[in-house]
Amino acid sequence: MAIPIRNTVFDKITEAGSLTDVELYKALTKNEFILPEDKFNKILLDLEILGLIKVAWITKEERRIEVIVVEKEVDKVEEQVKEIWKVIMKLVSQALTNSS
Repeated sequence: MAIPIRNTVFDKITEAGSLTDVELYKALTKNEFILPEDKFNKILLDLEILGLIKVAWITKEERRIEVIVVEKEVDKVEEQVKEIWKVIMKLVSQALTNSS
C-alpha cells in the first residue's frame, strides 16, 4: 500500500518546521518524488485548507511554508472532575478495605 504523496509532503514540512516552497520542492525531488507544479500547489492548498500548514508569500516567486502547531486547551472543569473522581475512588477503596 502506497503512502499518499500529501502525507509525504506534510512529513517533509513537519521535519523542517518551516521552509520555502523551493526548498520543499528540492527536498521532494531529492527523494525521487517528482511532481508537476500544479499538483505540488494543489497539495499545499489541500494541507492549508485542512489547517495543517500556513503558506505565505515572502517574495513574488517564493512562499514560506510553516506547520501550524495547535496547543491543546486545558478544560478546567474537566480537570476538576478528574480530581473529584480520584478522591471518590480513593474513598471507595478505603471503605472496601475497612469493611473487609
